[in-house]
Amino acid sequence: MTQPAHPNGTTGTTGPSRVAPGLLAWRNAVFVIFFLSGLSLATWMSRIPAVRDGLRLSTAEVGLLIFGLSAGSVFGLVAAVWMLGRFGARRSMLQSASLSVVGLILVGAGSSLLTSAPFVFFGLALVGFGIGSLDVVMNVEGAAAEREIGKTLMPLMHACFSLGTVVGALIGAGASLVGLPVHWHLLGIAILVLAAAVVAVPYIPLVDPRPETAADSAAGPQTRRERLRRSLTVWADLKILLIGVIVLGMTFAEGSANDWLALASVDGHGLSNTEGAIVFGVFVAAMTVGRVLGGPVIDRFGRVPVLRSCAVLGGLGLLLFILAPSHALIYCGTVLWGLGASLGFPVGMSAAADDTKNAAARVSAVAMIGYFAFLVGPPVLGMLGQAWGILSALFLILGLMVLAGLAAPAARETRHVSG
Repeated sequence: MTQPAHPNGTTGTTGPSRVAPGLLAWRNAVFVIFFLSGLSLATWMSRIPAVRDGLRLSTAEVGLLIFGLSAGSVFGLVAAVWMLGRFGARRSMLQSASLSVVGLILVGAGSSLLTSAPFVFFGLALVGFGIGSLDVVMNVEGAAAEREIGKTLMPLMHACFSLGTVVGALIGAGASLVGLPVHWHLLGIAILVLAAAVVAVPYIPLVDPRPETAADSAAGPQTRRERLRRSLTVWADLKILLIGVIVLGMTFAEGSANDWLALASVDGHGLSNTEGAIVFGVFVAAMTVGRVLGGPVIDRFGRVPVLRSCAVLGGLGLLLFILAPSHALIYCGTVLWGLGASLGFPVGMSAAADDTKNAAARVSAVAMIGYFAFLVGPPVLGMLGQAWGILSALFLILGLMVLAGLAAPAARETRHVSG
């Protein structure tokens, strides 16, 4: 199948008529990579209660353990820009996926074979590095395909990530129900992820004629220093910082659910470990629905009104989940929480990539701000949960969602995307 070249900054309106089969293959390959990233993450998230029980950890200690995943993710985000320039998208994706796979295997071994919290921490750091670096690469690729095809596709790509988390959560719930040891569960998913990545990645375009990358390949150390300077200057861009606030608030809402929703359901509402995994599955299913529907809704109403609506929905869902007196209301709150958190990250990535001249650095910067929530969220919520209860700790998320809604105008479209 013919491989398309990367876009050169056009709006993409001529894309489908030029290399339609190649564009579809490129888009579908990115879909698969998003799915695999979500599957990897949810595989770990769905077994947090079992890992906690196996290692006999307190709530605060679970937060410190998850910090390994968050810290590794931040290092991966930083490394991703260099990886893209040095290895290109294909090799970067395979390297990132491989690191995540190795990390999953180590987490499984450390949690139910060696019963070693430091071993699990190291494995989570590898998982985080792989997912963090993959996050930047797949978002840059997704934004490029979106521009070339000429439609808002980023929410749908993130829906594939959410679909991966749904599948991962369901498999995790099933594994918990039948008592499958964590190490066998994670090993099986690791093998599946690596095999699927090897099949999908060859459909990612090999040639990357973006001006900054081509120049880096042709020139020497001075150009690389210039690339570093450009990467640092994005942090002085007020618009990028405000987009980062949007992503920070929405990512905190999403990441808190990934890290704590299962445990909050178990420890806060008295559900079983299996029921906690099911609640997590409901959340990621709502995220998936929001992202599947998000593209057409954004094309119809624009980014700003949609982001503001998401902030309102997410806040109401959080309140309902925290205060719910019945199981039915727990699930209702979880659905609203998931819908509200669904579009912040993909819209932020699209807005960051609007400027194609330095897309990788801009996406990396915004993702880094968002991942700050993953970095500080687990230990902060863990300590607050230890002191006041995990449900009360979730009130922290509300303020960040309000800030995300207030910062929404920074994501306003700077170009027209044809339908």
